[in-house]
Order: sequence, then structure tokens, then C-alpha cells
Amino acid sequence: MTRPAPQLSPRSAAIMQPTFLPWTGYFGLMASVDLFVFLDDVQFDKRSWQQRNRIKTPNGVIWLTVPVLTKGRRDQKICEAEIQPDAKFPGAMWRTIEMNFAHTPYATRYLAALHDIMAAHTTHISELNIALIEWMAREFGITTTMVRSSATPVSSAKADRLVDICHAHDVSRYLSPPGSKAYLDNSNAFSDAGIKLDYFDYTHPEYAQLHGAFEPYMSALDLLVNEGPDAAAILRSGLPS
Repeated sequence: MTRPAPQLSPRSAAIMQPTFLPWTGYFGLMASVDLFVFLDDVQFDKRSWQQRNRIKTPNGVIWLTVPVLTKGRRDQKICEAEIQPDAKFPGAMWRTIEMNFAHTPYATRYLAALHDIMAAHTTHISELNIALIEWMAREFGITTTMVRSSATPVSSAKADRLVDICHAHDVSRYLSPPGSKAYLDNSNAFSDAGIKLDYFDYTHPEYAQLHGAFEPYMSALDLLVNEGPDAAAILRSGLPS
């Protein structure tokens, strides 16, 4: 049944899971909307971007993975997922980051703050991820308002869930990553609700990197430590014109 469409303000939003040290396109999407919603009350997916990402090293691309408790917790939500207390996080991961980024041009500008955030958020993966994303967004000069879906929970699922979150925040335009196009195009949820649905087209920019040829789709931390004050402009150069 078609739901009645409320009167909405000209406000745009994107809704994304809080992932670990996301790539540049994540922040490009964030910079393109008025409101960014962390979808933190959906199921945690083991060994996904929710707990890991990639960095470039002298020996190639490697994964950084946050150890998360999953045994007997198959249905836990992202906001419930706990970092393994016996893994001595972030010790080993921090040493890997420090060793591989120590010689980047702007290591001293960012690594101390990164360490402090990681050391202060050692209980829940969502708290760690959101704190890191908020910090990186500030460094990229992004001023988009950020909220968590768990603060205004809805009971619907899939496209209807996204629509209900938009309604809860008076949103009239939803900007989706292209990976959701297949299932959103098969749903009339947004059109029925009177919400404009657009897809975000980001072109990955190239920038100065150590260790050989340019490697795209690394954590956006790589852009920060390599380009420093130019990182924000480089990130925005990939936005659609």
C-alpha cells in the first residue's frame, strides 16, 4: 500500500554503515549531503568493511582488521559488537600503521591523533569506527551533520527502512551509493514516499603515494598522510560536477 508522503524540507541524506577507516568515496558521499546517518542498528557482518580495511605498504596492500567477538553472537547488531578484550587492541595494529606510514610526508600531522582515538575506543566497534570517521571528516573539512540510526530506531527493513529513517529526519532527497542500485530500483519505496532517489557517482582521484604505482581504494587515511592539507581538495576532485 502506498504510504502518504509528508511535506519535506529540501534536505538531502545518505545512510551508510559505520565502516573501519573508510575509503575516500565514503567521505565524498558524506560531503555531498546535508545529513549523514550511521546505520549502526543492523546486523554485524563478520570480516566485512565494518571491522577491516586496507593500507598500502612497501610489501603491497595489507588488511588491518579489528578483532571482534562473534562466537555465539550471530545476530548481534553493529552497535552491539564488542572488540575482543584479550586482543590488546590497538597495540599490534598500531605498530603496523606506525611502521608503514612513518615515512609518509604528513605522518606527524595525523598519527598521534589516530593513536589517541584508537586507544580511547577499545570496547565497541561502532564507537571506534564512528570516532575515526568523525575525526577524518573534520580533517577533510566536511561539516555534514552526522547522526546514528540507533538513536531513532525503526522496525522496517531494506528500502522501507531507509525511507523511514529519511522521514524521521525530514529528508526529501536520498543519495545512495551505486552498490544499492539493483535492489532500490526494484522498489517503489522512495517514489511512493515522495523522496527523490539519486545515485552517487564518485571518480577515485589519484594522489601522491609511496611504494610504487598508485593503488586505489585504500583507506582514506592513506590520502591524509600522503597529501596533508591538499587532501580535502583532492577528495572533492572526485565528486560529480
